[in-house]
Amino acid sequence: MRHDRATTLAAAALLALAAFARPAGAGEIAVEGQGGYRSLAFKDTAQALFDTTGGGTFGGALRFTFWRGAFVSAGFRTFSVDGERGFLASSTAPIQKLGFPLSLKIDSFPLMAGYRFRAGHLIVPYVAAGASVTKYEETSEVAGESFDKSVSKTGFTGVGGVEVGRGIFRFGAEVGYTTVSGAIGNDGVSMVYGEDDIGGFHVVGKIVVAFGGR
Repeated sequence: MRHDRATTLAAAALLALAAFARPAGAGEIAVEGQGGYRSLAFKDTAQALFDTTGGGTFGGALRFTFWRGAFVSAGFRTFSVDGERGFLASSTAPIQKLGFPLSLKIDSFPLMAGYRFRAGHLIVPYVAAGASVTKYEETSEVAGESFDKSVSKTGFTGVGGVEVGRGIFRFGAEVGYTTVSGAIGNDGVSMVYGEDDIGGFHVVGKIVVAFGGR
């Protein structure tokens, strides 16, 4: 609850800042396409059920630079993987696969504020931080009965990256980390391992299309 209240206040502050800030050599709107790799913070659970601790991710974002290099952005990224349900007696015991398919999908919706250093140059580093609403979905069927799980929770995210180019079309790369604790860990394998965070690291490449600005 404390995290959710803090995140709500942070998001409101970002929107207010964007609304009342006075433009000064800004006004650029950029659309980003993103693709890369995401790791999972619940790595022991993921390794046991999906035989991996990460995988491919893709999505996009909309960015508005409202004052010099200061900007706000809203984005979306998705991740999915297939595995198999299992039973775990203890955190040191081997996983017992049960033979029932299990699909996982994680969608993230980050809302951030940040700053672009050396805006207008060929190479522009940037940093940003904010809130991320993350939706966690498990889909499985056991003996003809569905055992689906869906959880949505808000956490914190921070990124750093670089953008290359001055024209309409640009390229970039970004690394970041999201933490969304308390979303899982109430039952099953994640409870045995004591893992409750559905966040993780991401590394993505970006294609950027920018309009306006000075």
